[in-house]
Amino acid sequence: MMHLSRRFLAVAIVALGMVVPMHTAQAQQKIGYVDSDYILEQLPEYQTIQQQLDRMAQGWQAELDELKSELDEKFREYQARELLYTNEERQQRRQEILREEEDLERLRVTYFGPEGDIFLQQEKLMRPVQEKVLQAINEVATSEGYDYVFDAAGEFLFMFKRDQYDLSDTVLRELGIDVESTRR
Repeated sequence: MMHLSRRFLAVAIVALGMVVPMHTAQAQQKIGYVDSDYILEQLPEYQTIQQQLDRMAQGWQAELDELKSELDEKFREYQARELLYTNEERQQRRQEILREEEDLERLRVTYFGPEGDIFLQQEKLMRPVQEKVLQAINEVATSEGYDYVFDAAGEFLFMFKRDQYDLSDTVLRELGIDVESTRR
């Protein structure tokens, strides 16, 4: 999933490149930050999506575990009868077990790989939530006159930040979330 913090990081880098190095221009700029992880954790739809993804992942993992268990049993059976097989039968059984192990690994990658089903589902389900949060950030930034808003939750490193410039609660209010009950 392209996490919100990565999107904000890219915007932050572009914004930093656009900062005019003149002292007067810097004094006139208004900069704020949000914590996108905190914002997402407060959204009920995010929690629902996370639960849905967790159920999906658990189902797929259970399927993989069952197939692995069957494969382990097949291997134990092979080991117990190995001496009874001819060389040709031994080779055939080993090839069959290896093929099934490869199939199991392909299925694992299909479900949980970098571009697997869980990633695709997460991206699909999270996109509307991410767009909603981004829209709220844009609304807050525009209405309150911010020139730049950074995401403190991502890989962007803040050496110092003043809490007075944290717009996370304002963004949550824009999203209709009662920030008093979610106070960190």
